[in-house]
Amino acid sequence: MTTLPDRPNTALLIIDVQNGVVAGTPNRDGVIANINTLLTKARTAGVPVIWVQHSDDELKEGSENWKYVPELVRHDTEDLVHKNYPDSFEDTELESVLAEHKVGRLVVTGAQTDICIRSTLHGAIVRGYDATLVADAHTTEDLSQYGAPAPEQVIAHTNLYWKWHSAPGRQGGTMETAEVTF
Repeated sequence: MTTLPDRPNTALLIIDVQNGVVAGTPNRDGVIANINTLLTKARTAGVPVIWVQHSDDELKEGSENWKYVPELVRHDTEDLVHKNYPDSFEDTELESVLAEHKVGRLVVTGAQTDICIRSTLHGAIVRGYDATLVADAHTTEDLSQYGAPAPEQVIAHTNLYWKWHSAPGRQGGTMETAEVTF
């Protein structure tokens, strides 16, 4: 239902599943296992897989914290988008990568739910994409010491409100890993 003309394809987006981002997050191993399941499904179906990797003062490029978790292995043929802002579209080449693959629908996974996942979902919708959040394939760190809800509540709330998100000609929504088909 995307509003982007001539963009019939879907892509799997894997956002910031980096050592320093997912260390200590709820259900870390289960989320990574689900992303691996989605990777297999996407690769088998010939669906583009787009990896997004964040850099900032705490995630210095090249550092161990900056690297993707070892359980997820990117193929050399899969695009890697580097970013410095929460929205994966902001000041990156993501839009041109998606245009090259004629992608109008995103299947979104990764971390951090309340920052980069939410920002990218909203960024996708406002740019004309359909964006499906995989409800059991994203996680976030505990920021309750700063007044945020517990991470499990952040994840549940994001799944709840994104389930029915839409805009004219665009659709949000959530699915479990087992429900995703490409």
